[in-house]
Amino acid sequence: MLATVSYYITAIVCCIAAFVIQRIYYKEKSNNESSISVQGIKWFALAIFSWGVGALINIILIGFFNVSSQGSLIISLGVFFSLLNSLFILMSIPSIEHYGKRNLVIRIVERFSNKEVFILFGGILFMISSVFLISFYSNNQDNASSNVIWLIDIPFSLLVAFALLQELNKAFKNRGMRFMYLPTFALFTLIVVAVTHRIIPIDQAVNWFSETTWYLIGVISGLSFKFLFILLFIILLYSWKLLAEKEEQQSEFIKTKASKLSLEKERESILIANESHLDTIKHLKLDLNQQKKKYKKLKKASIVELSDRQKEVLGNLGVCGTQKSYTEIAEEMHISTDGLQAHIYQIKKALNISGSDGKEQLMQYAKDKNLLEFATISCDS
Repeated sequence: MLATVSYYITAIVCCIAAFVIQRIYYKEKSNNESSISVQGIKWFALAIFSWGVGALINIILIGFFNVSSQGSLIISLGVFFSLLNSLFILMSIPSIEHYGKRNLVIRIVERFSNKEVFILFGGILFMISSVFLISFYSNNQDNASSNVIWLIDIPFSLLVAFALLQELNKAFKNRGMRFMYLPTFALFTLIVVAVTHRIIPIDQAVNWFSETTWYLIGVISGLSFKFLFILLFIILLYSWKLLAEKEEQQSEFIKTKASKLSLEKERESILIANESHLDTIKHLKLDLNQQKKKYKKLKKASIVELSDRQKEVLGNLGVCGTQKSYTEIAEEMHISTDGLQAHIYQIKKALNISGSDGKEQLMQYAKDKNLLEFATISCDS
């Protein structure tokens, strides 16, 4: 009965906590994808979720399939989810930020990729499956076989718990929260009690405690270290958020201060440059005024003044230049070809036109300057 109650409490609390933490992870990921601390939130959520799923499966097996809470199947599944939880916690520990030296286990884990760590644990899970099959189908399915299964998980659980204890203490020390040493030590103690409870057979425990008291110790220690783990993670997450905001503000202050100093130096340089080049600026202004006057004179001199006869020639070229030759245009204008050529030569000289396409340029100029109205001939004739 006590085991079933603990399963219900674990399933409800851990699944809800994992869902909330996972939502926090997605929110933080959208703001800072590359942060290892944000990735750690995901692993912490999966560690808590593995507890909830394991408890939920046990509820289904006990409530709907009448599987004994002390049976090999329940115990083997417990070992499986315990190892899975240890894996996720191990993956999350490197995300705990501090300036101290990392635990030896964590330094080893950091040398491997996530994929390689999963492969190593996969081998461990395969061993557990083998032990489960041997114990489940053997004729001697007593507490001894169950204890053998738990002995596979216990070293890993204690190793991960010790690494977690050290990293949490370093993180809280780094954040000026030494008072959190007591809760972290309490977490480690509860894990040791819960683990020890698993490997001591009930027939030996009844020599010191009643059967009800012994089961109660297991339930309380198991629930307590799970809830304390969730609480410590929330405190760690909150303190990390405050530390990140403080560091961000400090970094922004340093950047702003450096930018201010740079602007002040630049301003001083500009003032010095302005003072030292004041005479140069005055000379440049005088040169500019002279250039403006010169430009006006050149612009005025560059204005082309064409005679009425030259406008007539351009108009006729614009109208009939593509269809008639110079000779035909001269005949239409009742002048000699040499006279027309002389007019064209003077026009080209005035407009600074040269090249083999001079006729086309004259025709285009006539169209652009609206000189077609001066034409006195028609291309139809």
